[in-house]
Amino acid sequence: MKTPFKNIVQVLRLNRWVVLSVVMVSGLVSMVSIFLVAKMHRESLDHAFVVNGEGEVIPIAWEHQRQNLEVEALAHLERFHQWFYGVDAGSYENHMEKVLWLGDASVAEVYQQKKADGFYNRLLQYSLVQQVERIDSKIVIGKEYLEFQTLTLVQIRRGSALDSYELVTSGHLIQVERNFPHNPHGLLITDFFENSLRKIQIHESTEK
Repeated sequence: MKTPFKNIVQVLRLNRWVVLSVVMVSGLVSMVSIFLVAKMHRESLDHAFVVNGEGEVIPIAWEHQRQNLEVEALAHLERFHQWFYGVDAGSYENHMEKVLWLGDASVAEVYQQKKADGFYNRLLQYSLVQQVERIDSKIVIGKEYLEFQTLTLVQIRRGSALDSYELVTSGHLIQVERNFPHNPHGLLITDFFENSLRKIQIHESTEK
């Protein structure tokens, strides 16, 4: 015999499952919504834009990468010029081994030319000490490589005598795999060239 109470129990049981299903679906929808909002927020940060000094609109991520690359390029050039031009009779061979990790065959050619001209023999013969006093580099970042021009102030000591020279070098930098400790910045100097060398007065170098 059917009673109305049995129908009420079935309805209540059905209602309980409906409520549980609604709660579970609502929870799942909330979790998915939170995940999507967080993802959109991250993507908006990654694709935010800034306007540079030239009026160009650049992604912030690329701007940070560009700044880091410029810092590393300046450090690479600083290290290279310190080792290549800061030499004496006892250190030049060790320095040349280091700089050859930082540049390609164009650097080796300049080194060999200096060697053929007797520069390193004069270091040994006259106990010369060549010191780097200042290094100023300018960098232009291109799509495939970086172009640089560096002004290096060097002083050559021979006993009490002191001569100062201003050297301008140029070339390109390309990105390569980092090699610790030989090439920590992952950059390689190419097309290296000594543009000019002029002797300057001591007071002229101090004014700069």
